[in-house]
Amino acid sequence: MGSNAGKPLVTIVIPFYNDPYLAEAIESALGQTYGETEIIVVDDGSTKHQEQLRRYEGRVHYVGKANGGTASALNAGFRLASGKYVAWLSSDDRFYPDKIKRQVEAMERTGFQISHTGFDVLDGRGKMTEFDVIPPGLEQGQFYRAFRTSNPVNGCTVVMTKELFDRIGPFDESRRYTHDLDYWFRVLLAGVPFLLLPEPLCAYRRHEAMGTVKHGEAVALETKDTFAKYAARWETYLKRLGLFPRTASQPSRKRTAGQRGAQR
Repeated sequence: MGSNAGKPLVTIVIPFYNDPYLAEAIESALGQTYGETEIIVVDDGSTKHQEQLRRYEGRVHYVGKANGGTASALNAGFRLASGKYVAWLSSDDRFYPDKIKRQVEAMERTGFQISHTGFDVLDGRGKMTEFDVIPPGLEQGQFYRAFRTSNPVNGCTVVMTKELFDRIGPFDESRRYTHDLDYWFRVLLAGVPFLLLPEPLCAYRRHEAMGTVKHGEAVALETKDTFAKYAARWETYLKRLGLFPRTASQPSRKRTAGQRGAQR
């Protein structure tokens, strides 16, 4: 996939489990203005909606596996990725056309190994409900302090190098809901900074069937455990950055993404 135009290849991984929105996600990946992409759809043991994949035969790579959760599906896709860069697109979200182009150009220019962006929010019917949700920036350490109480990085906004994934290792498959938060802690504590593009480059869908809605109590317990796991190391890290003991704050240009909490 792509025209071999001398640009680095980007692998878009779409973990999929019984999701009626899958075709919208695939269409948004195929519609990228950045030509050098491959798309891997990882079917995490679905029992319905796989028929949506038929129309994309030859245009996406399909990987089937037993159900193991989003982290296991991401790991399967990322390990198979051929690209210099890998991107995560949940099967109920959408990339905007210039997303990959904008992030890859910025990362190639600056040398960052991982980047994230703002996003818009849509509901289960496809209606936009929020616009320009922008994560906290680096000014006065806002981004780092946000990690004391929230997850300011939406996984579906992230593009990272395959090399970084190989270095940090796989997502923790024992964390069904906070595998993303856990991973961002690991990346940052390894001394790898995030590049923020403060603009919405994808649409994040909130709907009644998503895991964070259906399993709210389990999500809350796992989130608490994940913060506790990293609390001591994170406070030491903030102190080393000169950001401690100021209180946690989460200001943003418009509305902070830190209140999202854990990913699906």
